[in-house]
Amino acid sequence: MRSVFLLLLCMVSAVSLPAKEKPPVTYRIPLPPKPDFSPLEWLVGEWTGKTTGRGPQGEIHLSVSYDLDKRFMMFREQVSLAATAAVPASDEAWLGILSADRSGTGFVLRTYSSTGFITRYRVSVEEEQISFHPEGGEQPPPGWLVRRVLQRSGDAELIQTVQMAPPNRPFFDYYSAVLARKTSP
Repeated sequence: MRSVFLLLLCMVSAVSLPAKEKPPVTYRIPLPPKPDFSPLEWLVGEWTGKTTGRGPQGEIHLSVSYDLDKRFMMFREQVSLAATAAVPASDEAWLGILSADRSGTGFVLRTYSSTGFITRYRVSVEEEQISFHPEGGEQPPPGWLVRRVLQRSGDAELIQTVQMAPPNRPFFDYYSAVLARKTSP
């Protein structure tokens, strides 16, 4: 009788097990914190200007905006430079994606150029100046280094300086440009 009772109990238990529903499981992937872009906020907008000084003459158009719920900043630039005795004319576009670095305390910019180069820059921000320091990348210009500085010179004006270094040579100022913020019509 005891074994019949145990057998009956096991059968009832086995039938009732599948009938019980498991509580739903919610999976959550912890999101990284949003970057603090506040030191770069002044740069958001449309900028246009011309090169200055003795370097190649031309026009610069720069656009900076937030994207993907303000987790990234998008840079788009069009540079058109006239030929000089030493440098042919150039018409280059590039886009960049600025994000927080791994530590979350700095920034990294990855640029993609119409010339096919893919370069990574470490970005440092000091008050009214943003510096972009080359750190290689997946397809950087072979042997050449390019760095740039954006210096805020007013609420609606900035100075952009681009420096280049040929293979095994020091940096030189390639061009400087004064850019003004475009106002919406």
